[in-house]
Amino acid sequence: MREVNLDYGAATPLDPAVLEAMLPYMREHYGNPSSGHSLGQKPRQAMAEAREKVGRLIGAKPGQILFTASASEANNMAVKGIAAASRKKGTHIVASSIEHFSILNPLKTLEKDGFRITLLPVDEQGLVDAGELERAITPETILVSVAAANAEIGTLQDLKALTAVAKAKGVPFHTDAAAAAGWVPLDVQDLGVDLLTLAGDQLYGPKGSAALYVGQGVRLRPLVEGGIQERGLRAGTENIPVIVGLGEAARIAAETREERAQSLAALRDGLKESLLKHVPHLRVNGHPTRRLPHNLHVSVEFVEGEALLMHLDMAGIYVSSGSSCTSQALKSSHVLAAIGLPPELAQGSLLFTLGRESREEDVSYVSGELARIAQLLRAMSPLYQNFLKKGR
Repeated sequence: MREVNLDYGAATPLDPAVLEAMLPYMREHYGNPSSGHSLGQKPRQAMAEAREKVGRLIGAKPGQILFTASASEANNMAVKGIAAASRKKGTHIVASSIEHFSILNPLKTLEKDGFRITLLPVDEQGLVDAGELERAITPETILVSVAAANAEIGTLQDLKALTAVAKAKGVPFHTDAAAAAGWVPLDVQDLGVDLLTLAGDQLYGPKGSAALYVGQGVRLRPLVEGGIQERGLRAGTENIPVIVGLGEAARIAAETREERAQSLAALRDGLKESLLKHVPHLRVNGHPTRRLPHNLHVSVEFVEGEALLMHLDMAGIYVSSGSSCTSQALKSSHVLAAIGLPPELAQGSLLFTLGRESREEDVSYVSGELARIAQLLRAMSPLYQNFLKKGR
């Protein structure tokens, strides 16, 4: 059976060059980087080089990169770390209503602890309005957090406009760039962000690899205490093979980003046009142009998303119904609700994320199979039958 993976947003495969870079640190260079003797020298040097490579990807200095085990941990470190360090100054945090759960859930926890949380609305394309942000900030505001790109609908925020508002008010700005880093240009100095999250498993690095950029003058309280690792902000012996892998993945992503983005955007647009041509009553969600180059999110009317996923899987086509966190929870997407998508359309949504292995022949196969499956499922749908009757 033919297999087509269009769920690279869930995870990317490990680049062979990344694996090769990691292997020596699983075997001969196994020492602890905190050791004062020679066994710690190579791992310590490798960690410094990885920090430099990750920093180069986003225009940051090596010393501003903190390694974590996931983007979720980095997001928690940013939100809870700022909250704990700045509580005497204020207890108000602003975020968008379409943030990842690793932002929204920590905010719920902080709210129970006495913090006040403002979730900004978005328009039907998923964009945050800078004027809304300006009106939301108060003298008590200690952090603004808005993702660079929404991993579900692909919309890219105008970060420079948003950070300009926060900077004018003297409020630190965090952006979750896990879905964007390595796919779109990101320069922390140009964007004006104070904290930025990125993830290795989104750019052909190892799972369990991520980093948090912490700008100059930003104060955080550690989530994990016990040692001096990562500037005292994350205690515990560093996972050197994974850190090396993240560094190599960041280097490759920086060198190949432009060509890869152009190629996949063209494939993505071809898939969109083919689906719109062959699948009636299909809606494309997210911003039409300000979006991730490898992301396509659609809603298929009169059909349940879970049924679509099951039939596509039987055809060897692997896609998602949204973010992996939402899919596992079997909950309706908060992102689609925030952009005003009706529940019946939200339930019939599919997320396609392309990778560098994606090919033109995949487009015709996927669009043909989805057209066949949608027709099959609609034939059994009372909603569709009622629609046809009303149309007559």
